[in-house]
Amino acid sequence: MSGMGAEVRAPYADIDRWLRDTPDDVLRTRRAQAELFFRRIGITFAVYGDAAADERLIPFDIVPRVISRGEWRRLEAGLIQRVEALNAFLRDIYGAREILRAGIVPEDLVLQNPQFCLRAAAMHPPHGIYTHIAGIDIVRTGPDAFSVLEDNVRTPSGVSYMLENREVMLRLLPELFDRHRVAPVDDYPEMLLATLRSVAPPRCAHAPVVAVLTPGYHNSAYYEHSFLADKLGVELVEGSDLAVIDDVLYMRTTEGPQRVDVLYRRVDDNYLDPLAFRPDSVLGVPGLIAAQMAGNLTIANAVGTGIADDKAIYSYMPEIVRFYSGADPLIDNVPTWRCREPEALREVLDRLDELVVKEVDGSGGYGMLVGPHASRAQIEAFRARLLADPARFIAQPTLALSTCPTLSDTGVVPRHVDLRPFVLTGAAGTRIVPGGLTRVALSEGSLVVNSSQGGGTKDTWVLDD
Repeated sequence: MSGMGAEVRAPYADIDRWLRDTPDDVLRTRRAQAELFFRRIGITFAVYGDAAADERLIPFDIVPRVISRGEWRRLEAGLIQRVEALNAFLRDIYGAREILRAGIVPEDLVLQNPQFCLRAAAMHPPHGIYTHIAGIDIVRTGPDAFSVLEDNVRTPSGVSYMLENREVMLRLLPELFDRHRVAPVDDYPEMLLATLRSVAPPRCAHAPVVAVLTPGYHNSAYYEHSFLADKLGVELVEGSDLAVIDDVLYMRTTEGPQRVDVLYRRVDDNYLDPLAFRPDSVLGVPGLIAAQMAGNLTIANAVGTGIADDKAIYSYMPEIVRFYSGADPLIDNVPTWRCREPEALREVLDRLDELVVKEVDGSGGYGMLVGPHASRAQIEAFRARLLADPARFIAQPTLALSTCPTLSDTGVVPRHVDLRPFVLTGAAGTRIVPGGLTRVALSEGSLVVNSSQGGGTKDTWVLDD
């Protein structure tokens, strides 16, 4: 990308001129107005264990992240290839398990994985689609080079911020949009609803009814759950609003029980159905799994998709893509050491001060070590964790991530960014809105963009030629 003081890439030329021509006090005013908009809208992000969580806003930067249409075409093709391979992998491991028999992915890594759901082997979601909504984290590692940092295919979040960021930018900076041909993202809710309806169960003989299942108000992503239900024009429900009768799911309405055909769940597998998983769960619905197995319900994303979030599985994605597509990945992985392998573990232990080490089932920036920014005590503590259970960790190089111009208290500065495009897969195929959620590390030198770790967001512009 481009930061102030660095070479300005062609897609940023007009943005660069706008930043240079706009007085600092005007930029600061627009920044304050953006925060006011988000407070009025009510966008908050709760962080578990934080007493002030209800008051926390995700910081928003008014300088957009820009991607050319040519770059986007390459990204789009690579993302579609990857998500189709992820769905093929999930179908396979819950079916014939050909990739395991071929020795491409170690059998124990799948079958002994805590996220492998044996019940899913008998569920067979409609059209063989397991991950209907995927959020794939992308980083730019060179002028024309992108890599996948992480796959999020269980309950990916952040799309509400993509949509709200664009809405706020249109209000704040219409003159900047007048100078660019920015691809729209506002048709995402329509695309999502069409995707969900397209995967209704085979026995659905009427217009499919969709509902969004939330764990409730105290969940960190509750704002997004309610936002999406509103944009889709469907009901937002909790477990207590639902009941399964004769293997059919119903929700309570003011007009009486209404059948639900597709449940877009934002609840993890273990809490979905106390009869099938955790018996103490009050977030799910007894009989939900039986309703799907009877062919009366589609759960999106499907039960069992969580194994594809595993970072050890991620390390095999180039091989997984080749196995199912017969082609090389159009977007490759970041180089990754699997600490479960003795030789890799030895190398990681020797280089802890220069690598990033992550838990295979971690998320949100928790449970990781960024070696170059860690103290000696932190490194030694992590070394002990690695030695105690090496299979729980993978390691990656500290990437020279691209930067994007970002407005700070001291002016416009370069800050590291990543990109999470949202990929939708339904009966008609795989589609992506042009752009996604750009997350930005707001602290100087920081590589951690997660909102729970103090990161912010930007609007993402795909510019037509």
